[in-house]
Amino acid sequence: MSLVRLSVVVGALVVAVSLALSNPTMDDYLGFVERELGKAMDRMDQATSTREQQFIRQVFRSQSKKILDAVVRPNTARRNWGVVSYFETHVADTTVVVLGLGGQFIPLQGVEEATLKIGRMAF
Repeated sequence: MSLVRLSVVVGALVVAVSLALSNPTMDDYLGFVERELGKAMDRMDQATSTREQQFIRQVFRSQSKKILDAVVRPNTARRNWGVVSYFETHVADTTVVVLGLGGQFIPLQGVEEATLKIGRMAF
């Protein structure tokens, strides 16, 4: 085996191991969903008064873990493919598909729609 081929193989192994070690878990995914819900709350309908918005945000901040554990976690299936995870969540008549790779999340389907529906369900 030549030095170039060996270097390529070693490089590929290093990349694969680093991706496997940084493969997102279910808790990482729930954190991602929580951040997306927070963003949806920030973009809430401007017709809602400022006091109502502040109240809703405070309730969301204090109850977000319970909402995620009650609504998102039981309706999510994670497929762990070693270097990448595939998350599929069925909630509020919406299917959300997200790819987790290298500690990052790549929304593929339904994230925006589901975050708005979950936010509405909470209030």
